[in-house]
Amino acid sequence: MAGRLDGKVALVTGGGTGIGAATARRFAEEGATVIVCGRRIEPLEQVVHAIQADGGSARAVLLDVSDRQAFADVVTGIERQDGRLDILVNNAYSMVGATIADSSEEDWHANFRVTLDGTFHGIQAALRVMEFQRSGAIVNVSSVCGLLGSMYTAAYGAAKAGVLSLTRTAALEGAPHNIRVNAVVPGVVMTPGTEAAIPTREAQLATAAGVPLRRIADPLELANAILFLASDEASYITGIQLVVDGGKTCELATGAATMNEFDAT
Repeated sequence: MAGRLDGKVALVTGGGTGIGAATARRFAEEGATVIVCGRRIEPLEQVVHAIQADGGSARAVLLDVSDRQAFADVVTGIERQDGRLDILVNNAYSMVGATIADSSEEDWHANFRVTLDGTFHGIQAALRVMEFQRSGAIVNVSSVCGLLGSMYTAAYGAAKAGVLSLTRTAALEGAPHNIRVNAVVPGVVMTPGTEAAIPTREAQLATAAGVPLRRIADPLELANAILFLASDEASYITGIQLVVDGGKTCELATGAATMNEFDAT
């Protein structure tokens, strides 16, 4: 079980499903003690039981990351029980989709309270412990919606863009204390949220067709990217945004034309 994260203590928010659950399991496979947190205990306990069944170490903690004091209390509890906090993954998010014209003020702020405010609360709480131990790695989960415009995601995209800006500043503030802060930027990933949004096989195939690699990512593929940034293999990497999107954001869409459709003459 021991590996790249042998002896590390890691906290993963939004750890009950999707990217968070896959990340928790990968961390445990690599030797970390993993604390998974979220707002629903059932999925958290399922992840913990799966990790323990494989011989790993994990426990579940209920946490609403939008509550600053609650986040600070969870980190304090980890410090007391485990003596340290080596890794924080800020993965929890909330998305309320609407056009700008139709968004209420409550809709707008709902996207920020978990996605951006929660990330800020986590970084703030973790830095206090990591600065004292003079080491640590924080990985924030953003989105391609924070890089490019997308219908119905004005608030969510703005919050995810904020996560990227916050990552860069946190990296600068953490660097003197040997704390690295990076972000992963997922494209479309087959999480429960994605399945709910595109539940049919036809819709999923249509979505995949818009990705250069022609498929939707598995959460494990994001977990592997997060694992790399959290591990000592990335010891000289801080302040970056690692895009994991199957090539989606590198493409300039020019219609349906492909190279073999152009007349070379």
